[in-house]
Amino acid sequence: MFEKILIANRGEIALRVLRACKELGIKTVAIHSTADANAMHVRLADESVCIGPPPVRDSYLNIPNILAACEITGAEAVHPGYGFLSENARFADILTAHGVTFIGPTADHIRIMGDKIEAKATAKRLGIPVVPGSDGAVTTDEDAHRIAAEIGYPVLVKASAGGGGRGMRVALDASEMSGALSAARSEAKNAFGDDSVYIEKYLLKPRHIEVQVLGDGQGNAVHLGERDCSLQRRHQKVLEEARSPALDDAARERIGGIVARAMAELNYRGVGTIEFLYEDGEFYFIEMNTRLQVEHPVTEMITGIDLVNEQIKVANGQALTFRQSDVHFNGHAIECRINAENPATFAPSPGKITYWHPPGGLGVRVDSGVYQGYTIPPYYDSMIGKLIVHGRSRAECLMRMQRCLDEFVVDGIQSTIPLFKHLLAQQDIIDGNYDIHWLEKWLATNPFQA
Repeated sequence: MFEKILIANRGEIALRVLRACKELGIKTVAIHSTADANAMHVRLADESVCIGPPPVRDSYLNIPNILAACEITGAEAVHPGYGFLSENARFADILTAHGVTFIGPTADHIRIMGDKIEAKATAKRLGIPVVPGSDGAVTTDEDAHRIAAEIGYPVLVKASAGGGGRGMRVALDASEMSGALSAARSEAKNAFGDDSVYIEKYLLKPRHIEVQVLGDGQGNAVHLGERDCSLQRRHQKVLEEARSPALDDAARERIGGIVARAMAELNYRGVGTIEFLYEDGEFYFIEMNTRLQVEHPVTEMITGIDLVNEQIKVANGQALTFRQSDVHFNGHAIECRINAENPATFAPSPGKITYWHPPGGLGVRVDSGVYQGYTIPPYYDSMIGKLIVHGRSRAECLMRMQRCLDEFVVDGIQSTIPLFKHLLAQQDIIDGNYDIHWLEKWLATNPFQA
């Protein structure tokens, strides 16, 4: 087993990885920007190294400085968490070239799944159902109009190198196609340095269903069930739950089996998530995330499997110690992403936390790197924690989440806790009757007042 791991991230995920390392008896190195000198994971790590000023390009994305931190501390491996360099194939290659293990998939698999067109082609080859659309990038408006007419409007124009909802435009009919292409290409060029786009069918009322997978790179892979991430705003997930209220056991078994077999054939190593749109009983592949997901705790809650622990083990060359038949699903879990934002306008709300009282009790988990007296810096993502609850049923889970939201106190800044209290009282949410467009429509017609 590794003796020392460097954690190339910040916030709650850095703390989550640190805890897993400590439970495996592995020493930890925390890297941090000057803005994060007092972060919880920095305080708890065995060693810490400041790698630059607050801007991410000068710190958390600064590969030479991270590599230097590895050499200074003697770290044998790097866990990238999520975001930042977690899906950067070049980073994985550089670490490997310097004898440092990247705790994640191979660089080749990151490249394949990072290119949306190549990912779709690979999924199709592996027998994973895909959304109807172009076979590759569309280079002319004429081709775009032809393909859109063939698959039928509405269509979605997507950046080939996209992510996080950027470089995406909907064309409801042919009159909107040229504008959607131009806007998507421009945004993709600015965000990713690559203006190539592709086209796929735009589904009207789909669910966002993702399947958690784990492979050891030795031909063994299992799935750990699905998560429903349909409650979204601007293509960003807000609440996640496992299992999905939209699926029955037959659908779960079908898509889980397809995904596990595909990852075994791909010889995939580490954790990954295959994301689908689901409508009218059919699954359509949209992308694969070759990293740990923000919402991984809901899967851990219903399976009892520590995903970070397993990541570290397979990166160390160990084969999976369990089979698909050993994976059992227990109850239901829901996660709310707690952001330092105005709950009505979603404007960021950095600042000092003057009072912090997280909830507790049976089946309650709070993943957060903040504490009372901590100052949230204005330079990074606004998520300050995740509230995860587990129950024997979805109904019990919803009641427990409501109770926990009532207990959760965060003073000194604004947070999205009041919004979640209101959302979980909506009948559609209680009934599990929502799709990926539900939240934005609800916000437009029912403006929330904190």
